[in-house]
Amino acid sequence: MRNLSLTRRAALAAMFAVGMHLATASRARAEAPPPVNAAAPTAWSSLSPEEQKALSRYSDKWNSMPAEQQQRLVRGTRRWLAMTPEQRQKAQQRYARWKELTPEQQEMARKRWHKYRELPPDQQERVRENYHRFKKLTPEQRQRLRERWQNASPEERQRWLERRRQRMERRQ
Repeated sequence: MRNLSLTRRAALAAMFAVGMHLATASRARAEAPPPVNAAAPTAWSSLSPEEQKALSRYSDKWNSMPAEQQQRLVRGTRRWLAMTPEQRQKAQQRYARWKELTPEQQEMARKRWHKYRELPPDQQERVRENYHRFKKLTPEQRQRLRERWQNASPEERQRWLERRRQRMERRQ
């Protein structure tokens, strides 16, 4: 039963990653200021007042931080500032769920996220469509689907995946 719980949590973590991407990507791209120069440190004085306020806990040690860390913080702050209050609330909830995961589950979610990011755009779109389709199911339907998948033999799983691939190809 512990393995089942880990698998479920890992799946939730992967969904978190995809959801986070979907929730923030388009808005952040549309409203984000120009990217930070990847090679140079960022001067505290070059940050906007809103960015300085959001990063105030780092003000004393800002100049001693590696440039990469400064830039990660600035990028994250800019994404945060570009979010609506609803998006911020959702991000905080997802972060709280993320912190509940074990380090192993977090690592698995990171690997799945990187694997997703390496997919071609059309396959990423299919992943998003399937995710949305799954989210539209009732909790009972989702549970039945999970149980059916978990109880299936590797051969049955492979057949289901192959049939799914064929259906998707016919749609295109």
